[in-house]
Amino acid sequence: MPSFDVVSEADMSEVDNAIQNVMREITVRYDFKGSKSSVESKDGNIKVFADDDLKLNQMHEILRGQLHKRGIEPGQLDYQKVEPAAGQSVRQNILIKQGLEKELAKKIVKDIKGAKMKVQVSIQGDELRVSGKKRDHLQEAIQFIKDLGLEQPVQFKNFRD
Repeated sequence: MPSFDVVSEADMSEVDNAIQNVMREITVRYDFKGSKSSVESKDGNIKVFADDDLKLNQMHEILRGQLHKRGIEPGQLDYQKVEPAAGQSVRQNILIKQGLEKELAKKIVKDIKGAKMKVQVSIQGDELRVSGKKRDHLQEAIQFIKDLGLEQPVQFKNFRD
């Protein structure tokens, strides 16, 4: 029986490459001259240090641009609260969402069942398995999920006939 998996994941090596590009860009930009701003990644968590809120916002723009070039959607990022650091400097943690959350998975299952499509959907941990009798039904399900306009980007993997 044909099937595919619906997942939401980011390639962490691409995230590391994007962060290295952000650091490279910060060192050559005029508006960051003499700044102690930095970005570092550790275990799916990005830490951004900036001299003030203006530089923090500029670093967000640079980071989003570099991640988008590397194929990581802005919806994968979960911005945490901005924390004050020494002096006027600020820091912020940005989490990278990996896997579908339970509420989002239940919403997708409910929408597919509500559309009365000829596929079966099951939640398997942090991913969904969609199976059906024909390949055409699975392709309709993929298009339906794309058209839902989810806030978190999803990928379709392990398409099997």
